[in-house]
Amino acid sequence: MIARRLTISGRVQGVGFRYALADEARARELSGWVRNRRDGSVEALVAGPEAEVEALIAWSRRGPPAAHVTEVLVEPAADATAGFDIVPTV
Repeated sequence: MIARRLTISGRVQGVGFRYALADEARARELSGWVRNRRDGSVEALVAGPEAEVEALIAWSRRGPPAAHVTEVLVEPAADATAGFDIVPTV
Protein backbone atom coordinates (compact mmCIF):
# COMPACT_ATOMS: atom_id res chain seq x y z
CA MET A 1 0.00 0.00 0.00
CA ILE A 2 1.23 3.48 -0.89
CA ALA A 3 -0.17 7.02 -0.72
CA ARG A 4 0.62 9.91 -3.06
CA ARG A 5 -0.38 13.56 -3.22
CA LEU A 6 -0.93 14.83 -6.77
CA THR A 7 -1.00 18.42 -8.00
CA ILE A 8 -2.34 18.53 -11.54
CA SER A 9 -1.94 21.69 -13.64
CA GLY A 10 -3.24 22.85 -17.00
CA ARG A 11 -6.86 23.14 -18.16
CA VAL A 12 -8.16 20.94 -15.34
CA GLN A 13 -11.00 22.98 -13.85
CA GLY A 14 -14.42 23.30 -15.49
CA VAL A 15 -13.85 20.11 -17.52
CA GLY A 16 -15.11 17.48 -15.03
CA PHE A 17 -11.62 16.50 -13.93
CA ARG A 18 -12.48 16.01 -10.23
CA TYR A 19 -15.48 13.84 -11.00
CA ALA A 20 -13.63 11.77 -13.58
CA LEU A 21 -10.66 11.29 -11.23
CA ALA A 22 -13.00 10.28 -8.39
CA ASP A 23 -14.72 7.75 -10.70
CA GLU A 24 -11.34 6.32 -11.75
CA ALA A 25 -10.17 6.10 -8.13
CA ARG A 26 -13.37 4.40 -6.99
CA ALA A 27 -13.20 1.92 -9.88
CA ARG A 28 -9.67 1.03 -8.72
CA GLU A 29 -10.88 0.80 -5.09
CA LEU A 30 -8.49 3.54 -3.96
CA SER A 31 -8.95 5.79 -0.93
CA GLY A 32 -8.48 9.54 -0.74
CA TRP A 33 -9.94 12.77 -1.99
CA VAL A 34 -9.76 15.32 -4.82
CA ARG A 35 -10.36 19.08 -4.88
CA ASN A 36 -9.93 22.21 -6.95
CA ARG A 37 -7.41 24.79 -5.81
CA ARG A 38 -7.84 28.53 -6.20
CA ASP A 39 -4.68 28.66 -8.33
CA GLY A 40 -6.48 26.69 -11.07
CA SER A 41 -4.90 23.31 -10.32
CA VAL A 42 -6.50 20.12 -9.02
CA GLU A 43 -5.08 18.40 -5.94
CA ALA A 44 -5.64 14.79 -4.95
CA LEU A 45 -4.55 12.35 -2.28
CA VAL A 46 -4.72 8.72 -3.41
CA ALA A 47 -3.87 5.59 -1.43
CA GLY A 48 -4.01 1.88 -2.15
CA PRO A 49 -2.07 -0.88 -3.87
CA GLU A 50 1.00 0.50 -5.66
CA ALA A 51 -0.04 -0.74 -9.12
CA GLU A 52 -3.48 0.90 -8.85
CA VAL A 53 -2.08 4.20 -7.54
CA GLU A 54 0.49 4.27 -10.36
CA ALA A 55 -2.27 3.54 -12.90
CA LEU A 56 -4.32 6.47 -11.56
CA ILE A 57 -1.27 8.73 -11.76
CA ALA A 58 -0.82 7.69 -15.41
CA TRP A 59 -4.52 8.42 -16.05
CA SER A 60 -4.17 11.85 -14.40
CA ARG A 61 -1.51 12.81 -16.95
CA ARG A 62 -4.29 12.64 -19.59
CA GLY A 63 -7.48 13.27 -17.61
CA PRO A 64 -10.95 13.44 -19.15
CA PRO A 65 -11.36 14.37 -22.84
CA ALA A 66 -11.84 18.15 -22.33
CA ALA A 67 -8.79 18.51 -20.05
CA HIS A 68 -5.31 19.56 -21.12
CA VAL A 69 -2.81 18.49 -18.48
CA THR A 70 0.53 20.30 -18.53
CA GLU A 71 2.09 18.94 -15.33
CA VAL A 72 1.49 16.36 -12.60
CA LEU A 73 3.57 16.72 -9.44
CA VAL A 74 3.67 13.54 -7.34
CA GLU A 75 4.76 13.51 -3.69
CA PRO A 76 4.71 10.80 -1.01
CA ALA A 77 1.82 11.27 1.42
CA ALA A 78 0.30 9.88 4.59
CA ASP A 79 -2.33 7.19 4.12
CA ALA A 80 -5.89 8.32 3.36
CA THR A 81 -9.13 7.38 5.03
CA ALA A 82 -11.46 4.78 3.54
CA GLY A 83 -13.54 5.79 0.52
CA PHE A 84 -12.94 8.49 -2.05
CA ASP A 85 -14.42 11.98 -1.71
CA ILE A 86 -14.60 15.27 -3.57
CA VAL A 87 -13.74 17.92 -0.98
CA PRO A 88 -14.10 21.73 -0.93
CA THR A 89 -11.80 24.03 -2.88
CA VAL A 90 -8.86 25.55 -1.02
